[in-house]
Amino acid sequence: MKRRVVTLLLVLGAIFSIAAPALADGAQNGADVHVAQSLGDRDLTVIIRRVAEVPGPVHVDVVTHAGTPAGELSLTLRSAGAPSSDTKVVLGATPGFYSGQLHVDRPGPWELAVDEATIPFVVPALVPSPWENATYGGFIAAGVLLLAALVLAVLGKPGFALVPAAGMVAAIAVGVTAALLSPSIPPAAAPGTDLDPTYDTVMNPWERTSIVDFSRPPVNLVPRMDGRDLVLSLTDGSSGRPVDDLLVHDSAFIHLVVVSPSGHLRHLHPVRTAPGEYRAKLRDPEQGMHALAAEIARRGGGVQLLRSTVDVEGGAAAPAHDGEADTAMEIREAGRPSTITAKFGDRDLQPWLGMLGHMIVVGPITDVPAKAPIWAHVHSMLPPRPGMPDQPDESVAAYGPDVPFTYSFPLPGKYLVWIQVERDYSVVTVPRTVDVPPGKAAVK
Repeated sequence: MKRRVVTLLLVLGAIFSIAAPALADGAQNGADVHVAQSLGDRDLTVIIRRVAEVPGPVHVDVVTHAGTPAGELSLTLRSAGAPSSDTKVVLGATPGFYSGQLHVDRPGPWELAVDEATIPFVVPALVPSPWENATYGGFIAAGVLLLAALVLAVLGKPGFALVPAAGMVAAIAVGVTAALLSPSIPPAAAPGTDLDPTYDTVMNPWERTSIVDFSRPPVNLVPRMDGRDLVLSLTDGSSGRPVDDLLVHDSAFIHLVVVSPSGHLRHLHPVRTAPGEYRAKLRDPEQGMHALAAEIARRGGGVQLLRSTVDVEGGAAAPAHDGEADTAMEIREAGRPSTITAKFGDRDLQPWLGMLGHMIVVGPITDVPAKAPIWAHVHSMLPPRPGMPDQPDESVAAYGPDVPFTYSFPLPGKYLVWIQVERDYSVVTVPRTVDVPPGKAAVK
């Protein structure tokens, strides 16, 4: 009897030693934060690399694009109650990556200042999930009970050894069950996604102290010109207070499309200069009424498209610097999916704003773009590549040459379409005009 109990315990111990590492959950990891910034005369992408440990370093890459002037940027990290950390990044004349390193001493909400622009972000804490605790706790308890049972069996008390042995089996069952079910359990929302980021929500994202709906009211957009700066004021539709809970959505806080009276496109990413205030410089603006469409994502409020107009003092329409690409169009009647494929010749396109390509759609055009009822922002997704990261940055030039888009034009008529990709750290814009026929139900 004694020999049988010892043998059973050794077999269970062997199973435990093999199963535990394979079934335990891994630690939760954060991700790099990519934020496009139209900072004065510079079009930049600021990449806040994942913080591996706290306290520890924060690596920041600044990606410059063609036409960005050389110079120096000041980077400063700030958090309430924490010492600030700052450094300088010298930008060269060659577009590409320029790096700086700062330091954080705690998890929680932080703010990165890039000259006058400010980027709120969250340093996550490595907090184990409840089922991860159950997995490790079950296997640790099983190990302790295994030792207790072995000691009792060796001392000649096999009957007593069965009690911790049974407890060990139960502990292993708990650990294995938690490990097997954990992949199917949705993870907790990232700190600052649904709830306002605080030290408490960062340290314990699994605890929800309220069951209320976290959705936010729509945002009011009020644009104005301050010299050559386009200033966007965002206020809450319910309280009227400044909106300061925008999330990074497709690598930007705001995707701003500005279309001039003559149909010239600007795709800008205004910088945050104060709570609820964002700015972007209009270079060589055209005189007249410009149409605006701002795409944002609000914490707990989803994606919103805000439209407005602004009168701009400027000169005559500047000649557009359009890119070249062959385009294949399969335009179907209104309400049915159409396909537009831009062909750029070589497989050397870079990701821009996390996508292979972007297509801006405005129409139908009957007078000026500001009166067009339809505004859309369509994406061409990055194709999966073996060995490539899930979120490649702009240093990877391995995509293309074809950039396909699918979009259902809801109304018949003439549309203005702009296709945008990145090559050699330069954003290439290809304008096209699309005539959409009416659907069969609209034909009389």
